[in-house]
Amino acid sequence: MKLPAHAPLVVTTRGNTIECIHYGSIAVVDRSGRVVASAGDPGSVSFTRSSLKPFQALPFVEDGGLARFGFTSHELALMCASHNAEPLHLGIARRMLARIGAGERDLKCGSHAPAIYAVLEQTPPRRPPHRPWSALCHNCSGKHAGFLSWCRLHRRPLGEYLDPQSPLQERIRATLERLLPGARLARGIDGCSAPNYAMPLERIALLYSRLASGGGALADVRFAMTRHPDIVSGTARMDLALMRTNASTDPWVAKGGAAGLQAIGIPGEGLGIAVRVVSGDPAAARIAAVEALRQLGLVKDPYRTPLAPFAGGPVRNDRGREVGDMRARFTLNRQPRH
Repeated sequence: MKLPAHAPLVVTTRGNTIECIHYGSIAVVDRSGRVVASAGDPGSVSFTRSSLKPFQALPFVEDGGLARFGFTSHELALMCASHNAEPLHLGIARRMLARIGAGERDLKCGSHAPAIYAVLEQTPPRRPPHRPWSALCHNCSGKHAGFLSWCRLHRRPLGEYLDPQSPLQERIRATLERLLPGARLARGIDGCSAPNYAMPLERIALLYSRLASGGGALADVRFAMTRHPDIVSGTARMDLALMRTNASTDPWVAKGGAAGLQAIGIPGEGLGIAVRVVSGDPAAARIAAVEALRQLGLVKDPYRTPLAPFAGGPVRNDRGREVGDMRARFTLNRQPRH
């Protein structure tokens, strides 16, 4: 296996000494898939993780599922979400399941504490062993409710929806192959037990270029995500900040993924951006993504936008004392645009 040629993207210091170096890669592509800017190895292979969710929702939208079950852009946004399990998110998930005649027991995503606790740096309340967190609280419950809805739409058994050979999962793979002709897709299993795909980082960027600029079902997904970024993520989240930064003109469409991945589509420019920090550090991935936007001229001063909390800055210890900083340390390699 050839090791990728990642580059230093973000550096953390303590005092005046470098403590951590976060390596990774960035790919910026145009509508044709041509790499127009990069750092590190834009051809390095990464799992899409939760950045795949908008494309996993496409078959349901293409097949008329929204109208069939009376779903709106709220439900579609939750299908694309890695949500905080705030009341808004849980309410939409319950409504989706009720409309298709399914229940929490049909969700196969597992369960974890609501993400809002980690986001706000709070300790979740203890749960007795015999009463774990509801599967609705899983950040992927909206995606799984969408999977179940596709099965209901096509009168398929609900229990098969995670099988890689099921009609649903084969349709999702075929959708990716249609959007990325000739792409080599390596399959794995995501944290929520759904099939997930790895591909070159530049191909992830191309997916987001097409999400940002495409018509039909892609436009429906884009509208839902950019209209309801609070549903796609939630309080104090990066995707919410990204989609609010340019919201008054031509809103960006954004979705992060586990293990240090951030994908962004820029509609007006037709650009797709994919950032991967291989340490998996989410803070480093956010800082690198904000700096890439700055270097591309898409945001002038991140500290004057909703992206300010994610743009890097001082590192503070448990007493609030400034002990170092965490900042981007890369320069994008730019290619002439034709």
